Amino acid sequence: LRNPAEVPGPQGVEDRRMQIYRDLFYNNVEGFISGAFPVLRSLTHDEKWHRMVRDFFSRYRCQSPYFLEISQEFLGYLQTARVPEADDFPFMVELAHYEWMELAVETDTDEIPATGFNQGGDLMQGRPLVSPLAHVVSYQYPVHRISVDFVPQQPADIPTFLIVYRDSGDVVRFMEINGVTARLLLVLDENPGLSGYDAVKTVAAELAGLDEQVVMQGGEQALKQLRDNGIILGTELTTIKG
Repeated sequence: LRNPAEVPGPQGVEDRRMQIYRDLFYNNVEGFISGAFPVLRSLTHDEKWHRMVRDFFSRYRCQSPYFLEISQEFLGYLQTARVPEADDFPFMVELAHYEWMELAVETDTDEIPATGFNQGGDLMQGRPLVSPLAHVVSYQYPVHRISVDFVPQQPADIPTFLIVYRDSGDVVRFMEINGVTARLLLVLDENPGLSGYDAVKTVAAELAGLDEQVVMQGGEQALKQLRDNGIILGTELTTIKG
C-alpha cells in the first residue's frame, strides 16, 4: 500500500481494488499533514508537495503508531531523512518546526496547576514558577512572519526567540521575546530553586559591559510581563531571600 512501485501487491487481489486503499491511506495522511503545516503547504506548489509527502509515506519509518503524531513524524522526516532539493525554501525545516510546536502544545497532556503558587507573589524575592505549557524556541528566520507575502531568502541579523504556550483557557499563543528574556527563562528552567533576583543577577553577570542596575530593572519588568501573559504563574509558596 505504501510503495507499490517497489513492493508488488498480494497475489489474487485486483490492482484496481488495491488502488482504492492506497488512495485512501495516502489522502488521510496527506490531509493531516496539510492541516498541521498550513503555511508550508501554502508556499509549496502541488507537484513538489505531493512528491514530498509520498516520499515520506512510502520511505520513512515512523516510530509512533498514533495518527495524532504523524505531524511529528513528518517533521522528523524533514529534519533527518529527506534529501534536500535545489528549490527548497531555506527556512523550510524551521517553519515546519514552528508550525508543529502549535500542535504539540495544543495536545500536551500537562495541565496548569491550580495550587502550589502565589499568583501575586514577589517575583524577585520569590521563586518564579513557569507554566509547564510554555516553551522557548529560537530560529534563524522570523518564522512567525512567513507567509505567501513574506518569503525571506536569508536569515535575519539576529535570531528570533518565541514562547509557545497554552493559556488557562487552553488557547495556544505565541509571544516574541528578546535573547535576554529567553536566557532568563532558561536560567529559571535549569535552576528551579532560584529566586527571581538571583536568576536576573545571573543573566546580568553574563552581559559584560552593560549597566547591571539597568539589566536588573529590565529583568524584573520581563518577569512581570511574563506573569501578565500567564507564562509565569506566580511564585512558589515558599519564599526565599535573593
